[in-house]
Amino acid sequence: MTSQAADGPEPVVASRRSKITPEREREFFDAVLEQIRECGYDAVTMEGVAASTRCSKSTLYRQWKTKPQFVVAALRSSSRSRFAGIDTGTLAGDLRGAARAAGEWSGKDTRLLQALGHAIMQDPDLKRALREALVEPEIAALREILRRGVERGEVPPDTPALEYVPAQMFGVLRIRPVLEGAYADPDYMVRFVEAAVLPALGIE
Repeated sequence: MTSQAADGPEPVVASRRSKITPEREREFFDAVLEQIRECGYDAVTMEGVAASTRCSKSTLYRQWKTKPQFVVAALRSSSRSRFAGIDTGTLAGDLRGAARAAGEWSGKDTRLLQALGHAIMQDPDLKRALREALVEPEIAALREILRRGVERGEVPPDTPALEYVPAQMFGVLRIRPVLEGAYADPDYMVRFVEAAVLPALGIE
């Protein structure tokens, strides 16, 4: 890395976005999100990400003018639902499947949410991107699972607990590390669904 690159973006090209491949962009996004998980949002710098991905920091600044813009882009690029595609034919089976899926990514996503906790309260764009990436797709997929269960007649549409299933699922993912010092792994999540969610819906 040259001293010029280390000091900042070159003024001649500062206004241009460099051409990078989707694979390289994904590498940058993965690096910044992993550093947030490991070090916390405030400790992450463009310089640190540049060093870990072996590029000049001017490359990052040409693509994303500030760290918040970079992190927002990384979050939005990660938007996906781990619950999408779960369809076992029964509501109980789908909820168990969702529980296993949630437990598999619990550690990474919970650490990211915790690391961004203060920052998202200060930055509306960051908060919106976090919801779009990690919250809204999962809630939509979970509500689709519940809708299918209602349509199949497995649970009455006026069952009060239907409204609170997303809060139950996401709540236990966030609170278990606080209460017990451990992430909610797949086995824990399945036990939780069987002990708390299914009975609340009137399903055995």
